[in-house]
Amino acid sequence: MRPFLLGLTLVACPLFAQTDPPVLKQSVVVTGTWQPLPLDEADRSISALPVRGQPLLFNSFVDFLRLDPSLDLRQRGQNGVQGDLSIRGASFGQTLVLLNGRRMNDPQSGHHNMDLPIPMESIQSIEVLRGAGSTLYGSDAVGGVVNVITAPPESWQARMRLAAGSFGTNMESASVTGLMGGLMQQFTFSRDFSTGFMPNRDYRNLSFGSSTRYTSKLGSTGLDLGYADKPFGAQDFYGAYPSWERTKTWFGGLSQSIGERTEASFSFRRHTDLFYLYRDNPQRYQNHHQAESWQASVRRREPLGRSMTLFYGVESFGENINSTNLGVHSRARGTGYVSLDIRALKRFSITTGVRTESYRGAFDQVSPSIGVGYWASSKFKLRGGVSRAYRLPTFTDLYYRDPANQGNAALQTETAWSTEGGAEYQPTANLRLQTTVFHRRDRNGIDYMSSSPTGPWVAANITRLNFTGVESSAAWRWRHQLFELSYTGLRGVSELLPGIYTKYAFNYPIHSAVASWTGTLPGSITARTRIGAMERRARDPYGVWDLYVARNRGPVRPFVQFTNLANTRYQEILSIPLPGRAVLGGVELVIR
Repeated sequence: MRPFLLGLTLVACPLFAQTDPPVLKQSVVVTGTWQPLPLDEADRSISALPVRGQPLLFNSFVDFLRLDPSLDLRQRGQNGVQGDLSIRGASFGQTLVLLNGRRMNDPQSGHHNMDLPIPMESIQSIEVLRGAGSTLYGSDAVGGVVNVITAPPESWQARMRLAAGSFGTNMESASVTGLMGGLMQQFTFSRDFSTGFMPNRDYRNLSFGSSTRYTSKLGSTGLDLGYADKPFGAQDFYGAYPSWERTKTWFGGLSQSIGERTEASFSFRRHTDLFYLYRDNPQRYQNHHQAESWQASVRRREPLGRSMTLFYGVESFGENINSTNLGVHSRARGTGYVSLDIRALKRFSITTGVRTESYRGAFDQVSPSIGVGYWASSKFKLRGGVSRAYRLPTFTDLYYRDPANQGNAALQTETAWSTEGGAEYQPTANLRLQTTVFHRRDRNGIDYMSSSPTGPWVAANITRLNFTGVESSAAWRWRHQLFELSYTGLRGVSELLPGIYTKYAFNYPIHSAVASWTGTLPGSITARTRIGAMERRARDPYGVWDLYVARNRGPVRPFVQFTNLANTRYQEILSIPLPGRAVLGGVELVIR
């Protein structure tokens, strides 16, 4: 496996095909920028993953994230039951998850950041900012940002999807979209359950979503509503216990543009977590957490001539928790930012900005950043940047207690400085190459430590932790086929004392590579295959091979999905095995 892993080190940026693989033309992105920009104009390392148009070639939204080797998705269960997402070696708490630009990170625990309260059918695209993003988004954006974007399709349609497969898996989903004047509306629903690939690893997922867009003389109005309910067996998830857990998420977000230069928004998220340490004896040890968070913002841009634009705004955040274990706590903070974007001669670009955030009555955190870009020619671009980021400890980091884990109310705020430099080369319309070198210096990083590799664990600050890495990529389109290769290499250095073990920080992948092909076959058939290879620090490398085939036209569209075809036995989190070979088959009905 090691030669296979190392053989993938010349590899590719995620670019995805729909019914017919597109030419390698960059899309417009809104993540990591102060206003929508063509991707090749961005001065940061950003990828755009189009979701809509190819749902039959993916099983859940986390499958899209697996196409980028800089994203380390450490799952405890399949189909998005629960997983920790990290970018460039950062912890799962140092990765910020957004829904249409609004924070989804959970104040109780970063383990719940991926609890998106919408079905995959609601998602239009996923954008990934690699590297620090606190100047734009505040706390938690240390390793990077994942922004899930929804919007109704611009046509009348109804879809229904049915599927069944290995491990007693059963899936149903549906979406309905309508148009009326300036109003676009979509309702979505999904449900899937499994009896589990091993005892006490069963799950049931249920979610509903609503996405509304309305255009009037005042401007554009957006309303997003979502709900998710996830009960699941949690065998060994948080220690050698036959646990069980159920999470629920409610979300509402409203945005309103005022003219062409101003936008106001408000969002609210509620999350509950019911946990039994012993599933067959709930009264022996259980926790019930209820966390709420809200965000309000006003953003504005001012053109300063033909080549400069000023961006500024204010935001406020609130978080609270009511828990049988953590107690009752709340905190609020306010922030303001200003940024200047300069573009000159269609060759140079500079974006610089600073955000100040107050949560104790002073300017507790100041997060500056600067990014530059230079087009050496129409086919070759250089870019680089420096930025500062930070993360507040979660309520679990501060106050949690159970037989295996203990929080620490004296934890300090994490901070980090990040630098990166990259080059992009597109010699033809069908070939793109790019590479990025990055370095991050974490201070007071939060992790759980122990003098034994099996715990018990106590939350503490790691004084110094540095990461250095490289991302290389290539993508080539030939007729109706799209070939992609991608690789990320990473090395971390810390100042931990000998004999001290950490729970999360040193589980990062030192080598991660993805090779994929998407193409159109005769008979209106599309197919996608992916081989992902990974070697984590101090662990053996492994590879996982998936294959998806579907009919992409007509009102009846059958599909089949094969996952882990090589039946690899592997663990993304120690002591938590993941499923072996599986197959899922079904049909989608489309009415237009």
